Amino acid sequence: MEADIRHLRLRTGITVPCLVQDNRKDNGQDDAGAPPVLLLHAWGESRKSFDRLIPLLTGFRIYAPDLRGQGEADKPVGGYSLAEQAEDAAAILDALDVPRAAVVGSSSGGYVAQQLAVDHPEKVAALVLVGSPFSLQKRPAFADEVDALTDPVDEAWVRDSLSWFPLLHDVPGWYMEDRVRDGVTMPAHAWKGILNGLCEAVPPTESGTIHASTLILYGAEDNLLPRSGQEILAARIPGAILTVYPRVAHVVLWECPEQVAADTAAFLRSLR
Repeated sequence: MEADIRHLRLRTGITVPCLVQDNRKDNGQDDAGAPPVLLLHAWGESRKSFDRLIPLLTGFRIYAPDLRGQGEADKPVGGYSLAEQAEDAAAILDALDVPRAAVVGSSSGGYVAQQLAVDHPEKVAALVLVGSPFSLQKRPAFADEVDALTDPVDEAWVRDSLSWFPLLHDVPGWYMEDRVRDGVTMPAHAWKGILNGLCEAVPPTESGTIHASTLILYGAEDNLLPRSGQEILAARIPGAILTVYPRVAHVVLWECPEQVAADTAAFLRSLR
């Protein structure tokens, strides 16, 4: 597997790093026509949240950027509305010279992916929404804590914030430590700006229609997103498939990357 980090200067005015990894070689499969895959991470994370998933997505060329305000990406004071975050994603594909990709979004990354599919349908070959919302217009209970953040963001607060999303499966300690580092790396204005941008947005499926073939992966024990919302989301995307994982909570990517990889790969191959 070949991997490198590219630093992309986007037409939206920021620079972001993007991991590029080619998993198409030496896997014993016919990968002709396999779509490139763009991975969009959740709020408060970075491309490294996909570290356990990427090696399992054999047969695809993977692109995993850090998004605005997070990881090693630029962290300007503005540009965090949902539409602007989706425009960044479109600009990332342009900078990579990838005209069309399957897009996998984890949690709020899936919200950005939905907006991308509405605003730039020509760029989205397929969607995989992993624990992703139908709507975020109701502010979450932890929003007031985020509003109170000041710089530098306290590591203890970041550790405590991980408890907002209970886990029903064991997750490696090193992986959780990486999520703490992701959180500490973000300035307070990015924590606030991204969350506000998500919560203030009109849900993508209310502002337009998603035509891309879509797989929705949802944890049955999600404490943040109700199943009814996932059913509405699936109903609003023609032909969407909703797969519910028993005994999995909100952060599906953290809990069962093996199952996410298997279902994502099978879905994308079925479209060929």
